[in-house]
Amino acid sequence: MSIKKPILGIILPCYNEQEILETTSKQLSILMQDLKDRGVICLSSFIVLVNDGSKDKTWDIISKLSEINKHIIGIKLSRNFGHQNALLAGLKYSSTKSDCSITIDADLQDDIHVIEDMVNAFNQGNHIVYGVRKERKTDKFFKKQTAQYFYKVMKMLGVEIIYNHADYRLASSEVIKHLFRFEEVNLFLRGIFPLIGFKQKSVYYNRLERTAGETKYPLNKMIAFALEGITSFSIKPLRVVTQLGLLTFIISIILALYSLYSYLFLETVPGWTSITLPIYFISGVQLLCMGILGEYIGKLYKETKKRPRYIIEETRDN
Repeated sequence: MSIKKPILGIILPCYNEQEILETTSKQLSILMQDLKDRGVICLSSFIVLVNDGSKDKTWDIISKLSEINKHIIGIKLSRNFGHQNALLAGLKYSSTKSDCSITIDADLQDDIHVIEDMVNAFNQGNHIVYGVRKERKTDKFFKKQTAQYFYKVMKMLGVEIIYNHADYRLASSEVIKHLFRFEEVNLFLRGIFPLIGFKQKSVYYNRLERTAGETKYPLNKMIAFALEGITSFSIKPLRVVTQLGLLTFIISIILALYSLYSYLFLETVPGWTSITLPIYFISGVQLLCMGILGEYIGKLYKETKKRPRYIIEETRDN
Protein backbone atom coordinates (compact mmCIF):
# COMPACT_ATOMS: atom_id res chain seq x y z
CA MET A 1 0.00 0.00 0.00
CA SER A 2 1.38 3.40 -0.94
CA ILE A 3 -0.52 6.53 0.06
CA LYS A 4 0.99 9.94 -0.58
CA LYS A 5 -0.94 11.78 2.11
CA PRO A 6 -2.62 9.25 4.40
CA ILE A 7 -5.42 10.23 6.73
CA LEU A 8 -3.98 9.63 10.19
CA GLY A 9 -5.88 9.07 13.43
CA ILE A 10 -4.02 9.33 16.73
CA ILE A 11 -5.72 7.56 19.65
CA LEU A 12 -5.05 8.37 23.30
CA PRO A 13 -6.69 6.36 26.10
CA CYS A 14 -7.32 8.73 29.02
CA TYR A 15 -7.87 7.77 32.65
CA ASN A 16 -7.66 10.58 35.22
CA GLU A 17 -5.41 12.70 33.00
CA GLN A 18 -6.70 16.17 33.92
CA GLU A 19 -3.25 17.39 34.94
CA ILE A 20 -1.62 16.69 31.60
CA LEU A 21 -4.35 16.45 28.97
CA GLU A 22 -4.34 20.07 27.79
CA THR A 23 -0.55 20.07 27.40
CA THR A 24 -0.68 16.72 25.60
CA SER A 25 -3.38 17.82 23.14
CA LYS A 26 -1.49 21.05 22.44
CA GLN A 27 1.76 19.23 21.65
CA LEU A 28 0.02 16.71 19.40
CA SER A 29 -2.00 19.42 17.63
CA ILE A 30 1.17 21.39 16.87
CA LEU A 31 2.90 18.27 15.56
CA MET A 32 -0.06 17.24 13.40
CA GLN A 33 -0.41 20.74 11.95
CA ASP A 34 3.28 20.69 11.02
CA LEU A 35 2.86 17.29 9.33
CA LYS A 36 -0.19 18.60 7.46
CA ASP A 37 1.61 21.77 6.35
CA ARG A 38 4.52 19.73 5.00
CA GLY A 39 2.22 17.31 3.19
CA VAL A 40 3.18 14.27 5.26
CA ILE A 41 -0.43 13.54 6.27
CA CYS A 42 -3.83 14.55 4.96
CA LEU A 43 -5.52 17.74 6.22
CA SER A 44 -8.44 15.69 7.55
CA SER A 45 -6.24 13.77 10.01
CA PHE A 46 -7.49 13.85 13.60
CA ILE A 47 -6.93 13.01 17.28
CA VAL A 48 -9.21 10.71 19.30
CA LEU A 49 -9.29 11.12 23.10
CA VAL A 50 -10.98 8.14 24.79
CA ASN A 51 -12.19 8.80 28.32
CA ASP A 52 -11.96 5.45 30.11
CA GLY A 53 -14.28 6.13 33.04
CA SER A 54 -12.13 8.87 34.59
CA LYS A 55 -13.13 10.09 38.06
CA ASP A 56 -11.67 13.59 37.65
CA LYS A 57 -12.38 16.34 35.09
CA THR A 58 -10.84 14.49 32.15
CA TRP A 59 -14.10 14.31 30.17
CA ASP A 60 -14.87 18.00 30.77
CA ILE A 61 -11.46 18.87 29.34
CA ILE A 62 -11.97 16.55 26.36
CA SER A 63 -15.38 18.11 25.66
CA LYS A 64 -13.86 21.60 25.78
CA LEU A 65 -10.98 20.61 23.48
CA SER A 66 -13.35 19.06 20.93
CA GLU A 67 -15.35 22.30 20.81
CA ILE A 68 -12.23 24.42 20.26
CA ASN A 69 -10.53 22.11 17.74
CA LYS A 70 -12.64 20.36 15.09
CA HIS A 71 -9.89 17.78 14.59
CA ILE A 72 -10.13 16.52 18.19
CA ILE A 73 -12.77 13.83 18.77
CA GLY A 74 -13.90 12.79 22.23
CA ILE A 75 -15.23 9.33 23.11
CA LYS A 76 -16.68 8.71 26.56
CA LEU A 77 -16.93 5.12 27.76
CA SER A 78 -19.77 4.36 30.18
CA ARG A 79 -17.30 3.20 32.85
CA ASN A 80 -13.69 2.11 33.26
CA PHE A 81 -13.15 -0.82 30.87
CA GLY A 82 -9.36 -0.83 31.06
CA HIS A 83 -6.51 0.45 28.92
CA GLN A 84 -6.68 -2.25 26.22
CA ASN A 85 -10.43 -1.87 25.67
CA ALA A 86 -10.12 1.92 25.56
CA LEU A 87 -7.57 1.47 22.77
CA LEU A 88 -10.01 -0.80 20.95
CA ALA A 89 -12.79 1.79 21.16
CA GLY A 90 -10.50 4.44 19.66
CA LEU A 91 -9.22 2.11 16.95
CA LYS A 92 -12.75 1.12 15.96
CA TYR A 93 -13.74 4.76 15.46
CA SER A 94 -10.50 5.77 13.75
CA SER A 95 -10.40 2.86 11.29
CA THR A 96 -13.66 3.98 9.65
CA LYS A 97 -12.32 7.47 8.93
CA SER A 98 -8.57 7.02 8.38
CA ASP A 99 -5.98 5.09 6.41
CA CYS A 100 -3.88 4.35 9.49
CA SER A 101 -4.05 4.86 13.24
CA ILE A 102 -1.44 5.43 15.93
CA THR A 103 -2.01 4.59 19.59
CA ILE A 104 -0.04 6.41 22.27
CA ASP A 105 -0.45 6.98 26.01
CA ALA A 106 -1.70 10.39 27.16
CA ASP A 107 1.38 11.14 29.27
CA LEU A 108 3.48 11.44 26.04
CA GLN A 109 6.45 9.65 27.56
CA ASP A 110 6.68 8.02 24.14
CA ASP A 111 8.43 10.45 21.80
CA ILE A 112 5.85 11.92 19.43
CA HIS A 113 8.52 13.04 16.97
CA VAL A 114 8.87 9.49 15.63
CA ILE A 115 5.26 9.67 14.42
CA GLU A 116 6.59 11.03 11.12
CA ASP A 117 8.92 8.01 10.86
CA MET A 118 5.93 5.75 11.45
CA VAL A 119 3.91 7.42 8.70
CA ASN A 120 6.87 7.20 6.31
CA ALA A 121 7.20 3.49 7.09
CA PHE A 122 3.46 3.10 6.38
CA ASN A 123 3.90 4.83 3.02
CA GLN A 124 6.65 2.31 2.24
CA GLY A 125 4.12 -0.50 2.52
CA ASN A 126 4.29 -1.48 6.20
CA HIS A 127 0.90 -2.23 7.75
CA ILE A 128 2.15 -2.29 11.34
CA VAL A 129 4.89 -0.05 12.72
CA TYR A 130 6.04 -0.64 16.30
CA GLY A 131 7.44 2.11 18.50
CA VAL A 132 10.31 0.44 20.36
CA ARG A 133 12.32 1.90 23.23
CA LYS A 134 16.08 2.01 22.64
CA GLU A 135 16.82 1.59 26.35
CA ARG A 136 15.25 1.84 29.82
CA LYS A 137 17.31 4.57 31.49
CA THR A 138 14.22 6.37 32.80
CA ASP A 139 12.93 3.25 34.61
CA LYS A 140 13.70 2.50 38.23
CA PHE A 141 15.80 -0.60 38.88
CA PHE A 142 12.89 -2.81 39.95
CA LYS A 143 10.67 -1.89 37.00
CA LYS A 144 13.54 -2.28 34.56
CA GLN A 145 14.41 -5.77 35.82
CA THR A 146 10.81 -7.01 36.00
CA ALA A 147 10.10 -5.70 32.48
CA GLN A 148 13.11 -7.51 31.07
CA TYR A 149 12.14 -10.75 32.82
CA PHE A 150 8.59 -10.37 31.49
CA TYR A 151 9.77 -10.26 27.87
CA LYS A 152 12.13 -13.18 28.46
CA VAL A 153 9.38 -15.30 30.06
CA MET A 154 6.99 -14.50 27.20
CA LYS A 155 9.60 -15.57 24.64
CA MET A 156 10.33 -18.72 26.64
CA LEU A 157 6.63 -19.60 26.62
CA GLY A 158 6.51 -19.25 22.85
CA VAL A 159 4.63 -15.94 22.68
CA GLU A 160 5.62 -13.73 19.75
CA ILE A 161 6.13 -10.28 21.24
CA ILE A 162 8.27 -7.25 20.32
CA TYR A 163 10.97 -6.58 22.93
CA ASN A 164 10.65 -3.18 24.66
CA HIS A 165 7.43 -2.37 22.81
CA ALA A 166 4.31 -1.32 24.71
CA ASP A 167 1.24 0.08 22.91
CA TYR A 168 2.89 2.82 20.85
CA ARG A 169 2.26 1.61 17.31
CA LEU A 170 0.81 2.43 13.92
CA ALA A 171 -1.68 0.07 12.29
CA SER A 172 -3.33 0.32 8.91
CA SER A 173 -7.12 0.26 8.66
CA GLU A 174 -6.80 -3.13 6.94
CA VAL A 175 -4.98 -4.54 9.96
CA ILE A 176 -7.52 -3.03 12.38
CA LYS A 177 -10.32 -4.70 10.42
CA HIS A 178 -8.66 -8.07 11.03
CA LEU A 179 -7.92 -7.13 14.65
CA PHE A 180 -11.64 -7.11 15.40
CA ARG A 181 -11.92 -10.69 14.18
CA PHE A 182 -10.10 -11.60 17.42
CA GLU A 183 -13.11 -11.75 19.70
CA GLU A 184 -11.54 -12.81 23.01
CA VAL A 185 -12.46 -10.83 26.10
CA ASN A 186 -9.03 -11.33 27.67
CA LEU A 187 -7.22 -8.88 25.47
CA PHE A 188 -3.43 -8.48 25.14
CA LEU A 189 -2.78 -6.31 22.09
CA ARG A 190 1.00 -6.60 22.25
CA GLY A 191 0.65 -10.28 21.49
CA ILE A 192 -2.22 -10.02 19.00
CA PHE A 193 -0.68 -7.57 16.50
CA PRO A 194 2.32 -9.81 15.66
CA LEU A 195 -0.17 -12.65 15.06
CA ILE A 196 -2.08 -10.68 12.42
CA GLY A 197 0.87 -10.66 10.06
CA PHE A 198 1.29 -8.31 7.06
CA LYS A 199 4.49 -6.34 6.50
CA GLN A 200 5.83 -4.91 9.77
CA LYS A 201 8.61 -2.62 10.91
CA SER A 202 10.00 -1.09 14.12
CA VAL A 203 11.11 2.49 14.78
CA TYR A 204 13.24 3.31 17.82
CA TYR A 205 13.09 6.18 20.29
CA ASN A 206 14.16 7.27 23.77
CA ARG A 207 11.38 7.32 26.37
CA LEU A 208 10.86 10.63 28.14
CA GLU A 209 10.08 11.48 31.76
CA ARG A 210 6.43 11.93 32.78
CA THR A 211 5.83 15.68 33.16
CA ALA A 212 2.69 15.52 35.33
CA GLY A 213 0.21 13.15 36.93
CA GLU A 214 0.83 9.60 38.14
CA THR A 215 1.47 6.33 36.37
CA LYS A 216 -1.67 4.29 35.68
CA TYR A 217 0.28 1.03 36.01
CA PRO A 218 1.32 0.45 39.63
CA LEU A 219 2.89 -2.88 40.63
CA ASN A 220 -0.40 -4.76 41.12
CA LYS A 221 -1.66 -3.74 37.67
CA MET A 222 1.64 -4.64 36.03
CA ILE A 223 1.50 -8.12 37.59
CA ALA A 224 -2.12 -8.58 36.49
CA PHE A 225 -1.24 -7.38 32.97
CA ALA A 226 1.69 -9.80 32.78
CA LEU A 227 -0.52 -12.73 33.86
CA GLU A 228 -3.10 -11.66 31.28
CA GLY A 229 -0.50 -11.80 28.54
CA ILE A 230 0.97 -15.13 29.60
CA THR A 231 -2.33 -16.98 30.06
CA SER A 232 -3.88 -15.48 26.94
CA PHE A 233 -1.18 -16.71 24.58
CA SER A 234 0.44 -19.79 26.06
CA ILE A 235 -0.68 -23.14 27.47
CA LYS A 236 2.83 -23.98 28.65
CA PRO A 237 1.93 -23.21 32.30
CA LEU A 238 -0.61 -26.05 32.06
CA ARG A 239 2.13 -28.33 30.80
CA VAL A 240 4.31 -27.23 33.72
CA VAL A 241 1.47 -28.33 36.02
CA THR A 242 1.57 -31.78 34.43
CA GLN A 243 5.34 -31.93 34.82
CA LEU A 244 5.12 -30.83 38.48
CA GLY A 245 2.52 -33.52 39.09
CA LEU A 246 4.80 -36.14 37.55
CA LEU A 247 7.80 -34.90 39.55
CA THR A 248 5.77 -34.94 42.78
CA PHE A 249 4.63 -38.50 42.05
CA ILE A 250 8.22 -39.65 41.51
CA ILE A 251 9.42 -37.97 44.71
CA SER A 252 6.51 -39.50 46.63
CA ILE A 253 7.48 -42.99 45.37
CA ILE A 254 11.10 -42.42 46.41
CA LEU A 255 10.04 -41.25 49.89
CA ALA A 256 7.72 -44.24 50.25
CA LEU A 257 10.52 -46.66 49.31
CA TYR A 258 12.89 -44.88 51.72
CA SER A 259 10.34 -45.17 54.54
CA LEU A 260 9.86 -48.88 53.81
CA TYR A 261 13.64 -49.46 53.73
CA SER A 262 14.09 -47.62 57.01
CA TYR A 263 11.36 -49.67 58.66
CA LEU A 264 12.75 -53.03 57.48
CA PHE A 265 16.52 -52.57 57.76
CA LEU A 266 17.45 -49.52 59.81
CA GLU A 267 15.14 -50.27 62.72
CA THR A 268 14.37 -46.59 63.14
CA VAL A 269 11.10 -44.86 63.82
CA PRO A 270 10.35 -42.20 61.18
CA GLY A 271 10.52 -38.78 62.78
CA TRP A 272 8.37 -35.70 62.57
CA THR A 273 10.42 -34.15 59.77
CA SER A 274 10.10 -37.12 57.42
CA ILE A 275 6.31 -36.93 57.80
CA THR A 276 5.65 -33.20 57.71
CA LEU A 277 8.07 -32.13 54.95
CA PRO A 278 6.51 -34.34 52.24
CA ILE A 279 3.05 -33.15 53.31
CA TYR A 280 4.03 -29.48 53.05
CA PHE A 281 5.79 -30.05 49.74
CA ILE A 282 2.92 -31.92 48.11
CA SER A 283 0.34 -29.45 49.49
CA GLY A 284 2.32 -26.51 48.12
CA VAL A 285 2.57 -28.07 44.66
CA GLN A 286 -1.14 -28.87 44.67
CA LEU A 287 -2.09 -25.29 45.60
CA LEU A 288 0.22 -23.89 42.92
CA CYS A 289 -1.30 -26.17 40.30
CA MET A 290 -4.83 -25.31 41.39
CA GLY A 291 -3.99 -21.61 41.10
CA ILE A 292 -2.67 -21.99 37.54
CA LEU A 293 -5.67 -24.08 36.53
CA GLY A 294 -7.94 -21.48 38.15
CA GLU A 295 -6.45 -18.74 35.96
CA TYR A 296 -7.38 -20.62 32.81
CA ILE A 297 -10.80 -21.66 34.09
CA GLY A 298 -11.50 -18.04 35.00
CA LYS A 299 -10.67 -16.99 31.46
CA LEU A 300 -13.02 -19.62 30.05
CA TYR A 301 -15.74 -18.29 32.37
CA LYS A 302 -15.27 -14.75 31.07
CA GLU A 303 -15.10 -15.79 27.43
CA THR A 304 -18.32 -17.83 27.53
CA LYS A 305 -20.30 -14.81 28.76
CA LYS A 306 -19.56 -12.87 25.54
CA ARG A 307 -19.98 -9.54 27.30
CA PRO A 308 -19.13 -6.35 25.34
CA ARG A 309 -15.54 -5.24 25.71
CA TYR A 310 -16.57 -1.60 25.99
CA ILE A 311 -19.69 0.59 25.88
CA ILE A 312 -19.64 4.11 24.44
CA GLU A 313 -21.80 6.55 26.36
CA GLU A 314 -21.12 9.68 24.29
CA THR A 315 -19.09 10.85 21.32
CA ARG A 316 -17.99 14.41 20.58
CA ASP A 317 -17.41 14.43 16.84
CA ASN A 318 -17.21 17.71 14.92
